[in-house]
Amino acid sequence: MAREILIRPYVTEKATALMEGSHYSFVVEKKANKIEIRKAVEARYPGVQVKEVRTMVVRGKRRSQFTKRGRVQGRTPSFKKAIVTLDPSGEQIDFFEQV
Repeated sequence: MAREILIRPYVTEKATALMEGSHYSFVVEKKANKIEIRKAVEARYPGVQVKEVRTMVVRGKRRSQFTKRGRVQGRTPSFKKAIVTLDPSGEQIDFFEQV
């Protein structure tokens, strides 16, 4: 169940800076709610206690590319992002331990 809800960690410069304050970002299934996200994080990372979950839907953006055949237009896909705040007394998540 946790693999179906949590698609992947969302790692950007801003998200990496938020990790110091025990805020972690994930790309999640669009139909998942906050309770399901909380249970999926606690099941995927044992020993972690979730304090708060914030969600947002990130809209896809228009992109254009210039090729030999002319300009090609497209869109990036939209996705749902969850920012999970962990309890500081519990364990923390380390995304980069296997790198």
